[in-house]
Amino acid sequence: MNEKISAVFRKIAIAAHPNLPEANKEAYKIARFLKQHNQDSMIAMLYDEKLTQSIENHEIDLLIVLGGDGTMLRAGHICGPNDIPILGINAGRFGFLMEIRLNEWQQYLPRLLKGEYWLEKRMMLSCSHKRGQAELSVHHVLNEVVVGRGRAVRPVHLETHVDGRYLTTYVADALIASTATGSTAYALAAGGPILPPELRNILLVAVAPHLSIDRGIVLAEGSSVRVIVHTDHDALLCIDGQSPIQLISEDQVDVCASEHDTHFIRFQDPGYFYRNLTPHMNRNPATGILR
Repeated sequence: MNEKISAVFRKIAIAAHPNLPEANKEAYKIARFLKQHNQDSMIAMLYDEKLTQSIENHEIDLLIVLGGDGTMLRAGHICGPNDIPILGINAGRFGFLMEIRLNEWQQYLPRLLKGEYWLEKRMMLSCSHKRGQAELSVHHVLNEVVVGRGRAVRPVHLETHVDGRYLTTYVADALIASTATGSTAYALAAGGPILPPELRNILLVAVAPHLSIDRGIVLAEGSSVRVIVHTDHDALLCIDGQSPIQLISEDQVDVCASEHDTHFIRFQDPGYFYRNLTPHMNRNPATGILR
C-alpha cells in the first residue's frame, strides 16, 4: 500500500555517488537551499559508515540521493530496514527507480517541504546463506538474489524448493529470485515478465537454462524459496549486483519476503509506472548518451 504523509523532517541527509562530480556539486546546492528554508541537513558519503550509523540511530528522517539506480539500491539496503524514506535524483544514465531529473530538484523540493508527496512502498527480500547448520550471512534485498556459476562457463545444478515442496532442479547459468522492483532489472534481461512495483510476489527466472524450465514463474505473495547448489566447480551468490559471495556444493540459499519495505518519495501520480514504462524500455543505457 502507498501512503501520503505530512512533511516534518528533523534532519535530511544528502548523498551523491562519489564518482559523479556533477551530482556532488548539486548536493551542496541542495544543502544550501534547505538551509535557506530553515531545514536542517547534512552532506554524507553514501558508502560511509557514518551515514549508515546515522540512519540506524534514526538521527535523520529522509535521505536524498543523487546518482543512478545502483545508488538507489545501496540507499535501499540501509534505509529500508530502518524505515527511512528515500528521494532519488537522477544523475546517472537510466534511473528507472529515480523520481527527479538532476535539473528539476529546484521545483520539487519546495513541494517536499510542504508535504506534497506520497510514499511508495517497495517489497524487499530477506536472503539467508547457509552451509550445513550454520547461517553464514543474511541480506536485505531490493532487486534480486542471483545464485549461479562462477568463472567457469559451465552450468550449475540448482535444486529449487517453493514453500517446502520440491519444484525442479535447474541446470543453468543462474537462477534469479526477484522482487517486482527487480523485474525490470536482471530478470527482464533474462526474459522475465515485468511486474508493477506494488506487487509483493517473488519472481523466479532461470538464466540460460539447459533442458530445464525456461519460463519465469511468479510465486504467490508470502511464498518462500530454497535453492541448494550442486556443483563440482565454483558458484556464486550475488545480492543486487554487489560483490559476489563464494558458494560451494550443498550450500543453501533461502529467500522470502522481508518484514521491511523500502519507501520512495513520489510526486507523480500512482499511475506513473505504466506511463514511464515505454519511454524507459526504448532507452539503451549502454549508449552513454542519455543521462
